[in-house]
Amino acid sequence: MGYLERISRAFEQAPRLCVTPSSRIVIMSDCHRGVGNANDNFLKNELLFTSALKTYYQNNYTYIELGDGDELWENRNIRAIRYIHEHVFCVLEQFKKAGRLYLIYGNHDIVKSRMTDTDSFDYYSGLLLEDSITKKTLYLTHGHQADFFNSVLWRFTRFLVRYIWKPLEQIGVLDPTSAAANYRTRDKTEQRLLNWAVQNQHPLICGHTHRAATGSHTSPYFNSGCCIYPGSITALELERRCLTLVKWTLSARENRTLYVAREPMSPEIPIDDLL
Repeated sequence: MGYLERISRAFEQAPRLCVTPSSRIVIMSDCHRGVGNANDNFLKNELLFTSALKTYYQNNYTYIELGDGDELWENRNIRAIRYIHEHVFCVLEQFKKAGRLYLIYGNHDIVKSRMTDTDSFDYYSGLLLEDSITKKTLYLTHGHQADFFNSVLWRFTRFLVRYIWKPLEQIGVLDPTSAAANYRTRDKTEQRLLNWAVQNQHPLICGHTHRAATGSHTSPYFNSGCCIYPGSITALELERRCLTLVKWTLSARENRTLYVAREPMSPEIPIDDLL
């Protein structure tokens, strides 16, 4: 099976979510929540993420996590992750109770695809956002399906990450199989995702590569970025039928008090321009 078929397969049983002019949706990905040790890349941005998440909840957004929310290649036990980041999962539970939570699994948390009684959330391989006016659809998945090593050979790659690259990461050695760490792999993966979007004439929103991107009518590929940038996290917001890429950072006022700031990174892109 080629990468085009693997990407398409992610949407075979994907749930549909109706998007209306009043819908508010935020898409984030690649949190890589760990167990609080030196390899927990999420730990440094936990305050930013939690503050942003609470803001979205209070403003009636639906939260979509686009894969690799938890780091389950380096770590085996999701309960340990939840214990360390308990307050994050408390907010996620609030979204769930409000009916405003959709979680997609990626390659680093692909084991969630078969979690049942050990977990309290539902996970999907893809999600379809159907516009109520045009009846056209935005396609959402993690994006690892375009990467042979991180999809077909994920068990082998997980072994390498868990037992070789995890200890080497502590001394600064990057994983060459990672689309986020290897520029050639990232470029190739993004080109394949764009190829699928163009060939199928569907706007495609992914994570996986950790590189935020906004698309257009001729290049209908978007990426929500990640939550482990140095000192910032990114998100895609969908409001008034427009997509906006935003960044959350820690900033300071003139009186030297700190606050979590939201900064748009792109102009609003109307859905109509994509479909």
